This record gives sequence, C-alpha cells and structure tokens, in this order.
Amino acid sequence: MVSLPQGFPAGAELPEVVVELGEVFSRAGYDLSLVGGPVRDLFLGRVSPDLDFTTDATPDQIVAAVDGWADAHWDIGRAFGTIGIRRGGQTLEVTTYRSEAYDPASRKPQVQFGISLEEDLVRRDFTVNAMALRLPGFTLVDPHGGVRDLHSGLLRTPATPEESFSDDPLRMMRAARFASQLQLTVADEVRAAMTGMAQRLRIISAERIQAELVKLICGADPRAGVDIMVETGLAEMVLPEVPALKLTDDEHHRHKDVYQHSLQVMEQAAGLETDPGGPVPGPDFILRFAALMHDVGKPKTRRFESGGGVSFRHHDVVGAKLTRKRMQALKFDKESIRAVSHLVELHMRFYGYGDQGWTDSAVRRYVTDAGDQLERLHRLTRSDVTTRNRKKAARLARAYDDLEARIAELREQEELNKIRPHLDGQQIMEILEIPPGPQVGKAYSFLLEHRMQHGPVEYDDAAALLRQWAAENL
Repeated sequence: MVSLPQGFPAGAELPEVVVELGEVFSRAGYDLSLVGGPVRDLFLGRVSPDLDFTTDATPDQIVAAVDGWADAHWDIGRAFGTIGIRRGGQTLEVTTYRSEAYDPASRKPQVQFGISLEEDLVRRDFTVNAMALRLPGFTLVDPHGGVRDLHSGLLRTPATPEESFSDDPLRMMRAARFASQLQLTVADEVRAAMTGMAQRLRIISAERIQAELVKLICGADPRAGVDIMVETGLAEMVLPEVPALKLTDDEHHRHKDVYQHSLQVMEQAAGLETDPGGPVPGPDFILRFAALMHDVGKPKTRRFESGGGVSFRHHDVVGAKLTRKRMQALKFDKESIRAVSHLVELHMRFYGYGDQGWTDSAVRRYVTDAGDQLERLHRLTRSDVTTRNRKKAARLARAYDDLEARIAELREQEELNKIRPHLDGQQIMEILEIPPGPQVGKAYSFLLEHRMQHGPVEYDDAAALLRQWAAENL
C-alpha cells in the first residue's frame, strides 16, 4: 500500500498498483486519474472494492500502453470506452474521457469521447463522485466541491440536477441509494428535480433498477432511502406497493400507520442480522426486503368492521402474490423471489400457532413450512412487533422465546430440520406390494402428516399404520 501525501485524511492509502499504472501511462504520454468512488472513499475512511480510472487515451491506446505490464486485459466495455485490466490479484478499469446522454425514448446511452478530465467530471452523477486524483503524483481535482459536500453530508450534482437526470434517469435511484449507503442528505434542488422527473425512470431497464434497489435496501440506512423514493414519486415507478401502504391510513386513526410500521420493521430486521459466521449475515437483502413488503397485501384486504375496527384478513397470502409479481417485473432471480414471497406469506403464522399453545405438531409444521427460511422467519416475526405497549411487546417476545426453545428441544430429539415420513417410497411399495404411481404419493403424504402430528415411530408400528390406512383408502 502507498500512503497519500499531506492534505488527505490521515492513514489514507491506495494499492501500489495505482501508482504503477499512473507511471505506465505517464511514460506512454497519456494522462491518467483515479476517479469516482475510490477517491470519495478515501475521504470517508473506507476501502473501495473498485479501482476506476479515466484517461485521455483511446481504448486502442489504453491496450497498447499496458501491453507487457498487464497480466491480461479485456475489452467487453470497449463500446463505452472501457478496458478491463488484471495485474496480479487486482482488477482495474480504465475508461476514456467521455460524455454520454440518453435519448428521451431510449434505454441506452449515446457515448461520445471527451477531451479533458474536467469535461469528464462534470458529466458524473454527484459532486462526491466527481473528484479525481491525477497520477502518479496524487493531485486532487475537485472542481465541484465534492470534499466540501462530503463534510457537509450533502448530495448535490455537478451540473444542474435536471441535466444530470436527463443524461441518466437512473441517477435519481442512485440519489436514494446514496442516502441509504452513505447517509447523505439529498439537497433540496436535487429532491425537487427527482420529484418532477420521476416518470423518466420508465426508460430504464428493470435490471439496472433492480441493482440500485438491492444496494439501497442493503445500505446503512435503508429507511431513509425508501422514504426518499416514496416522497419523490420514484417508488410509484419501482415499488408502487410500498407508497400504496399509505392508503391504508384513515382520518380517524383506527389502526397504525402501515407505511411507517413497515419501515420500522425493515429497520428492526436489519438490526437482527448476524456477523458473517452467523445464520443470517448482514446486510441481508432477502430479510430486509421481506420486512419492507410484509404488509403490502393490506391495502387490498382492508375492511371496516361494524364495531369500528379494521381487518386485513389474508393479507399475508395476498401480499406474497403481490411481492412475487413485483420481483418478477424487476427481473429478480427465482430463488430470491421464492425466499422473499415465502417469508411474506409466513409472517403471520406465529400468531395462529400461539393460540394453540405450542403443541409439538404445531412446532414441527412451523419449522417444516419455513424450510430453509426459518432463521430469517425468526427475525422477521420478532421485527414485526412495533407496538408502544410495553406489556404486549414483552408478552410477544416471551412467546417467541418459548417457540425457539421448543424448536431447539425438538431438533435435538428428532433432527427436526430433516423431517421425513416414517417410511420412504421404496419401503411403502414393498409393504403394500404396489408399483410406482399416485398411490405411493398418497401413502407418503399420510405418513408425513402422521409424523407431524405424533412424532417418529418404529418401523413395525409405521408398517402397521400404513397397512391400516391402505385398507381404508386404497
């Protein structure tokens, strides 16, 4: 690592490969600067996972300059002026100065190469990302006050917000993401532009929006990021089910603010994530997003009862369907969709089982239905308690403590997380002397249900149960 000179935060360092690359380009007669996130992170005391550079060299000249120095290079981003480089264990990206803008009806940027570092910086999204270090001498270039804005905790744009968001509308989502990730306050003029231009998100691909949403939800303050999306209208374009939660409020305040409740549940769920070696290492998008979406079925299921109360029957099932549909629209992978929607569907299950007094069969079914999402379900259910009534909150906490204790006890007794019927399919066919087919599946389901209700039994007893059931049902 190389220490930066006076004027930078104490202890600020960069990998030696940064200086080496600067010297390579200097010898070749080109300018090179470290730019964007890595420079910003130096002033935040963070280690940036990316090393991005900008230069006056064209893609062909970049390749020629690093020939013999780089272990490998690739030009998958050549059309955008970007060449990827590997040196030792480091991956670097070098991009020709450029300016780009979106055609109003297009999802793809029109790329033009620029001629100066200053021209390149003014086209960047925010002032905190519009800083550069000229290499190899580490001269800071900050024409738009990025360091000042970092110290002030303010998110502004180098050009006018309208120009910036016209160039790339996804930057509006990025503003909300930086409010979450870096805990910056979005400047009033930036927020106003986001509100007036939210509809422009329609031209951005679902995949790019999804990537920003995941980073926002996994940020240090996801509540702030979601709140900005809702207040500016971005959420109407991306997650309309979330601002719709505000529609469940009523002027008589007969029930809690579902929108604020959902933000609090997400916040509390994030607080229950574990360290990397734990069962739910944070930041965990699946848990946080399930917490945000857990009540999205309420607007469609709200009913005013004759006694003045409000009910939301089956909002868990309706919410799971809405969540699945929204995640599909945002092009999430199937496993993430399954996990989040499953948690939304199960988030009320604890209360129903609580009425049964935690019988063994109820605990077995709870664990089996949760499957690989059990640890997340534990945290989602605990987070769903936002009541100010301390006695009620304490009672629910004790009840869930009891549930987790019962799960641990039963797991020790019978390996609960590997529950199977008393007999497998092959044994069923041998005992009943039947071939593969639907009858085997029915017998399997019967034995699984019996296991849920009564726990494990010996082979001879299971065979007797099977024969008795078959005599009555086959």
